[in-house]
Amino acid sequence: MEKYNYGMIGLGVMGRNLLYNIAENGFSIAGFDLDDEKVKHLQDGATSKMKVKGTVSLEEFVTALETPRKIILMVPAGKPVDAVLGNITPLLSKGDIVIDAGNSYFEDTNRRISDLAAKDLHFVGMGVSGGEKGARKGPSIMPGGDLEAFKLLKPMLEAIAAKVDGEACTAYMGKGSAGNYVKMVHNGIEYAIMQLISEAYDLLRKGANLNNEQLYEVFKKWNEGEMNSFLIEITRDIFQQKDDLTNAYLVDKILDKAGAKGTGKWTSEQAMEIGVSIPTIDIAVTSRILSAYKDERVLASKLYSEKEISIPENVESFIQEVGDALYLATLISYAQGLALLVKASEEYNFEIPLKDVVKIWRGGCIIRSVLLEKFYTAYSADPNLSNILLNQEISEIVKSRIQSLRKTASFAVESGISSLGLQTALGYFDAYTTESLPVNLIQAQRDYFGAHTYQRVDREGVFHTTWNSSNQ
Repeated sequence: MEKYNYGMIGLGVMGRNLLYNIAENGFSIAGFDLDDEKVKHLQDGATSKMKVKGTVSLEEFVTALETPRKIILMVPAGKPVDAVLGNITPLLSKGDIVIDAGNSYFEDTNRRISDLAAKDLHFVGMGVSGGEKGARKGPSIMPGGDLEAFKLLKPMLEAIAAKVDGEACTAYMGKGSAGNYVKMVHNGIEYAIMQLISEAYDLLRKGANLNNEQLYEVFKKWNEGEMNSFLIEITRDIFQQKDDLTNAYLVDKILDKAGAKGTGKWTSEQAMEIGVSIPTIDIAVTSRILSAYKDERVLASKLYSEKEISIPENVESFIQEVGDALYLATLISYAQGLALLVKASEEYNFEIPLKDVVKIWRGGCIIRSVLLEKFYTAYSADPNLSNILLNQEISEIVKSRIQSLRKTASFAVESGISSLGLQTALGYFDAYTTESLPVNLIQAQRDYFGAHTYQRVDREGVFHTTWNSSNQ
């Protein structure tokens, strides 16, 4: 019986496209799905050059694979992954490798690594970013865990990943569930950047009264320069899309209630758990939640006075300032996410190589941007950099744009235009770059009402005071 190099379980849009990508790069691959239609769709869509086999029988699927078997799961995170593992592991042999390519929570991956290791099986958590098109043409791939298993997978991963300057956008992300953790933080940064772009859009349409044609031109110009990125690029294209039902612009017909799949929330929860400040990511998650209060927002908008917005005298200058503010706030969002990876790597012993993280994010993934080239240079010079804002070159970029961020946030506040993302990015920067914060007062309050103690600036040790009270 003819054997196949790889197996894919889950033949939905992502699984099927990733399978085709693998097959197109010279690897034979068998696919499994319980849905007959998906299996038929897989085989109908395969080209004559692809060596592909579709099955609806797990036994037939496993038997068709060469050993050690290398099986990729592309199924929804959570219980579905455990269900698949429960069904397939009894059919596997010592040394076989199972790769979870979904957005699984990192602690679930840790558990599965241990469970499969007890059965002499390898389990790899692997983040994949790029959406449907990325899966088909070249995603950014973030594998972690068993290094020996990664070495076996590496030739295939490098073949199917996106390429930047001839380099594959994949690398070993570290031990244990590092691959899933890096992908989780990637998605958190994605939340923040999308929030910031939406705020820039709101400022330009309400503050400068730009229509969709003008917005297209602005984002087109931004994408041709230092702000070149996937999210700016697709935003540009969105402003041109007409609605099939009304012939109006589609973006104007879309309800302002955002969806979410949970990875942004996981990022915020993790940052709280290990003590890392990521307020712009946090507020992006909160903003999506707030958007769901549509009915209440409609009532509140009628209850409170109309907001007065004064169009800036120099619209071109205003557009430039908004662009600079967006660029800087985006940079600060990356800084927050990368700082979380630094701390998590220490906390969980991941040994995440930050240089490789930003390197593989340069292509294929949703948050790819030319800005990551500057981060790659910074981490190449100092792999142990705790926060990208501490790099000298990055600091010059920040200093050249900080006034634009201040002016843009100020305009939004004075005009009553929601700018939670821009404001938190600015607030984070101001707090991070302040030598003396007013937290000394908070420590005094905590000691006053709860005897929580405090440290001093003039001597070592931990102190507690019996505070004088005017009510005693």
